Amino acid sequence: MVRGKTQMRRIENATSRQVTFSKRRNGLLKKAFELSVLCDAEVALIIFSPRGKLYEFASSSMKDTIERYRNQVKDAQTDTSSVEDVQHLKNETAIMAKKVECLEVAKRKLLGESLGSSSIEELVRIEQQLERSVRIIRARKMQVYNEQIEQLQAKEKLLAEENAILTEKCEIQKDQATEEVRGDLLLLENGENSDVETELFMWPPERTAKQRWPK
Repeated sequence: MVRGKTQMRRIENATSRQVTFSKRRNGLLKKAFELSVLCDAEVALIIFSPRGKLYEFASSSMKDTIERYRNQVKDAQTDTSSVEDVQHLKNETAIMAKKVECLEVAKRKLLGESLGSSSIEELVRIEQQLERSVRIIRARKMQVYNEQIEQLQAKEKLLAEENAILTEKCEIQKDQATEEVRGDLLLLENGENSDVETELFMWPPERTAKQRWPK
């Protein structure tokens, strides 16, 4: 008769649990000491009781052993991570290469090349895709045309406004020049009339018959 394995579980009685903890703790500390002495091994053991009390054993320095453990685990994790990273990169590279190959095949088929192995369904799909692309390109072309027309119309309007401003300035300058010419002519005419009217003529005074000339 084969006996089944006894299932290990928590001791429910607090007193029995404390007694078992004390016995097994001492036995574990003893085994750690024996292992360090007999096998010249670096051993560090840390135990916390259910109430949080610390029990420990170290064959050398607990701090140095813990630091050595941390470095060892860190190196192991780094090595594992490096291997995993390299494998991940390889997988990503293979996937990207496959995608690039599929894109190259699709591009050649869109250019009308390498269609010998294509089925009728694939050819219909390529044709539909090309028709959609043509519609999109034509719509974009019309949009660009309309944008260029709007830009030219706006530029034409701006030039017309600038031309109107320049024309108005020319008219103002022309009027000012005409007024200046008229003013100069008026000044010239007024100057000539003034010379004629202000010219003095000296005539001897007329003498009456009663007046005698001196002898």
